[in-house]
Amino acid sequence: MAREALIEASGLTKRYGTFTAVNKLNLRVRRGEIFGLLGPNGAGKTTTILMLLGLTEPSGGTARVLGMDPARHPLEVKRRVGYLPDAVGFYDRLTARENLRYTARLNGMDATAAMPLIDELLTQVGLADAVDQAAGTFSRGMRQRLGIADALVKDPAVLILDEPTMAIDPSGVAEILELIVRLVRDRELGVLLSSHLLAQAEGICDRVGIFLGGRMIAEGTVAELARRAGDASLSLDDTYRRLVSRAETAKEKVS
Repeated sequence: MAREALIEASGLTKRYGTFTAVNKLNLRVRRGEIFGLLGPNGAGKTTTILMLLGLTEPSGGTARVLGMDPARHPLEVKRRVGYLPDAVGFYDRLTARENLRYTARLNGMDATAAMPLIDELLTQVGLADAVDQAAGTFSRGMRQRLGIADALVKDPAVLILDEPTMAIDPSGVAEILELIVRLVRDRELGVLLSSHLLAQAEGICDRVGIFLGGRMIAEGTVAELARRAGDASLSLDDTYRRLVSRAETAKEKVS
């Protein structure tokens, strides 16, 4: 039986004047899966995320997150979606625990009552020994783990992660990716993972979409895309290059 779709987009489009940042995007992210939205910087991935969160209105098409239109119900969507931006920000003078208590209050939770949950989350993301350490002293990897804990405070059904492993050392990357997989397994979350780091996405994504110039040029499992590229043994990196080259050649012929 097909799992429930938590994120759906149909013909989703965003234009800035004559420039089209996202062009007629069709997207579905299901419960219990990690969907990788993959493409270079500037491809339109972050713009897509902003529309799904209700932070910018689409120029066309529709989006539904947990059944809600984010353009019409942005606050309700934000309450039920955990979001980790590519540059997560915290109050540097506050400790990890204090930052999460602040997030709990922002989400209408009693900060004292939320303390057991906060401590549990900090342990879950590997920060049990740093709960009383100022966030300003954290490494990039520690800040990303704190960002994931922050996104989980509201007990979301969906996680949207924008370049979660950017500028993290290899051991830290492995820890972040393992954490994401564990969260999906334990909590049955739906995860939309935006990244330009294909090798990392290949290891954890159930399905991926290749995003180029605001368009989704291919979507499916890694194995399905490799077969579409003509060789089932291809890595995602090689599959990506072949499919992008094919799409660019087709675009040149049309123009």
